Amino acid sequence: MKTTTHTAPKSIALPSLSNRPGADVVIFDGECIFCRGQVQRLARWDRAGRLAFISLHDPVVAQRYPDLTHDQMMEQMYLIDRAGNLHCGAAAFRYLSRKMPRLWLLAPLMHIPFSLPLWQWCYRQVASRRYRIAGKQACDGDACDVHFK
Repeated sequence: MKTTTHTAPKSIALPSLSNRPGADVVIFDGECIFCRGQVQRLARWDRAGRLAFISLHDPVVAQRYPDLTHDQMMEQMYLIDRAGNLHCGAAAFRYLSRKMPRLWLLAPLMHIPFSLPLWQWCYRQVASRRYRIAGKQACDGDACDVHFK
């Protein structure tokens, strides 16, 4: 009997602000294994080159987006679209569901009238547990400690 092994998807270099200056910007927790995996997936799906990614821990974020606090960004992903509009958490995912063909199937569900508060609640449940989902041992340094107190 032939056995197959499953390998994790290869890590790809995320397009940065300097690579795509006119792109929508996704700000994520770059010290979180779970978050990095999710943005890696988005980057692979972004065949049109619409997205640039930056870790909230990069000093450039504080310079470019001074209105966003570290605590806010630790709570949820942020997306700043080309027009400068801010989308966060489930609203960012909702925005992406209209822009990325791989997410189009979810768009009708994500856009049911008055459903955004439900999606935001669901998003917060996952986001607040992301370090546990990834496993504490998978964190860089003591990055997870804030989520285990």
